[in-house]
Amino acid sequence: MLISKEGFSFRFDASKCKECGGKCCIGKSGNIWITVQEIPRLMQFLNIGFDELKDKYIEKRGYRFSIKEVKIDEDNYRCIFFDMDTKECSIYEIRPIQCRTFPFWNDFKDDISYLKDECIGVIE
Repeated sequence: MLISKEGFSFRFDASKCKECGGKCCIGKSGNIWITVQEIPRLMQFLNIGFDELKDKYIEKRGYRFSIKEVKIDEDNYRCIFFDMDTKECSIYEIRPIQCRTFPFWNDFKDDISYLKDECIGVIE
């Protein structure tokens, strides 16, 4: 199934996610933003309180929260919720909006060259 979004010059084939191995969840270190509205859902899903969530899974960056990453090797990280064995997100059903809206991010509206290298589901 091809997904398109107004204002973007490409479409996205979500069926390619199974083939890719999680390139959008692995790579250089960055921010995996989670909103304060999404945090209670994650706590409920994991059946833990905020303190445990903060200790294990999220960190404050400025005035926002980001999901923690795990270092795989030199300059290569993965989202803490990405399972390297199954190549799937362990919180897929409640993943943050940043993850749900990929690859339709404003950063890719005008230049998809980087995105095409990262995501095999992007079709011009």
